[in-house]
Amino acid sequence: MKLIIAAIKPFKLEEVREALTAIGVRGMMVTEIKGFGSQSGHTEIYRGAEYAVNFVPKVKLEIVVKDDMADQVVKTIEETARTEKIGDGKIFVLDVAQAVRVRTGEENEDAL
Repeated sequence: MKLIIAAIKPFKLEEVREALTAIGVRGMMVTEIKGFGSQSGHTEIYRGAEYAVNFVPKVKLEIVVKDDMADQVVKTIEETARTEKIGDGKIFVLDVAQAVRVRTGEENEDAL
């Protein structure tokens, strides 16, 4: 099993969710986050004063899938979340050692 963690722009969330559902993803966890990468934040002007915005709002997706589905999920997120502008986000893929469905006690791939 693989854990796919993706940080994307918030306005892309619904489009990405629909694309992942279409390829068979049955669940995900979503968290609102703030962060910065290459862009290192930016400045904004509000009522004539300039403010440094060091952390940019993002949405973090966490999705656990079977190994054979991981590449397709990554490709779908990459294509759907892309705006071709700085700050589109990052995707990380990690191995999952164990998963348990709390309600039934099912384990690993059966728990997905």
